[in-house]
Amino acid sequence: MNEINNSKGKILIVDDDTNIVFAFQEVLKKDGYSYITASDGEEGLKAASTENVDLIFMDINLPKIDGLEVLRRFKEQGINTPTIIITGYGVMQNAIKAMQFGAFDYLTKPLDINKIRELTKKALAKSTPPENVESISPFNADVVDRYEIIGRCAQMQEIYKLIGMVSTTPNTVSVLITGESGTGKELVARAIHGSTLGTGHPFIGINCSAVPDNLLESELFGYEKGAFTGAAERKLGKFELAQNGTIFLDEIGNLLPNLQQKLLRVLQEREFERVGGDVPIKVQARFIAATNRDLELEIKNGNFREDLFFRLNVVSIHLPSLRERSEDIPLLSNYFLGKYNQHLKKNVKRFSSQANYILSSYPFPGNVRELENIIERAVMLARGEEITEDILAKMLSLNPSVKTPVLPINGDTFKQSRDFVINLFEKQFVENKLTALHGNVTAAAKSSGMTRQNFQRMMKKYNIKAEDYK
Repeated sequence: MNEINNSKGKILIVDDDTNIVFAFQEVLKKDGYSYITASDGEEGLKAASTENVDLIFMDINLPKIDGLEVLRRFKEQGINTPTIIITGYGVMQNAIKAMQFGAFDYLTKPLDINKIRELTKKALAKSTPPENVESISPFNADVVDRYEIIGRCAQMQEIYKLIGMVSTTPNTVSVLITGESGTGKELVARAIHGSTLGTGHPFIGINCSAVPDNLLESELFGYEKGAFTGAAERKLGKFELAQNGTIFLDEIGNLLPNLQQKLLRVLQEREFERVGGDVPIKVQARFIAATNRDLELEIKNGNFREDLFFRLNVVSIHLPSLRERSEDIPLLSNYFLGKYNQHLKKNVKRFSSQANYILSSYPFPGNVRELENIIERAVMLARGEEITEDILAKMLSLNPSVKTPVLPINGDTFKQSRDFVINLFEKQFVENKLTALHGNVTAAAKSSGMTRQNFQRMMKKYNIKAEDYK
């Protein structure tokens, strides 16, 4: 094993090809890195275990122990040094195995010197935590209920209050939840169900647009044996199965006129009959309906019954789009980071500052659901401990607003508009820092390049309390 010392960072080269080793040495020496070399798998494993190296370049075809087996043993022994695998054969199975065993990247020969330099910088940057950042840890999905709603903005606080109030009312009080697709309408319905006193009863959900129109009536009401061809035995419908629980009717705006009339009768009389039956069955459950349509406009256009709207809209809850509560994006991003670290068995710890900027700038037409899908893919694609802007840029490249965020213009004069944007930025910046650092004011101030006193002054200016972020 040979070693050359320098101060920029130490790199281990594991390869039995002297020409490849020489080429690496020349590049690394010129760029100011320290390096050590090993000529077989056993030497490489020993060096990675005993030397304090920052990055490893390793060939697959090595004497004694091949590179993939060495990589597997790294994982087994908890050696997390970024490792870039090199091979003369771009075989798919090797690439898959290398990434499964935790390789940072995979290079094929002949090697591109510029690519080596690029990957070296990227890997070393990802293996080094940012300065002055303490205790960055995403939400632990183990301790968060799978149906918990994530959000701290003022709009969501009002929704939490409404959920609490509704949960104390009798089941005869219906709820209508409105909002764009992906805003979390079912989560709110489940929160109402879970918060209601004496719960433990079923939550029965049905998507009114997902069930064929000719089957929806029997799905809701059930049917008697012989009610129609193929009805070989009695079937209980959703309304009956819900017992004293909750009936969640998603996409209620798609309900056909004849079923709208029958649902209205159920809400008025609190009873129904199975298809083909004449025995009234009491409905004990609470009805919660949801839609992404403007039902008042649908009423004007003759597509939705006004009397049914009033019966459903006893309590109305409107969910804001993610664009309207962009201050919750860091909170949601960290939550989904923790969730998909667990699901995908990864250890991604943070977002780069530019990645956070991209997420904050993106309009999210698919709302929280889209954000979750983006974070899931980003965690899957991340090769180090950080989600970087290049990962997000590839997924969001079709949206120009990622590069050019639209600033709110709110004020008659230039000064008023400028002050509004500055105040908006300052408030969101402080909230983002406290969210990422879980209310640690000292760490947030250091990470911001500010004194603790100035950071606290800004918190006071916008009435931000550290305990709200712990």
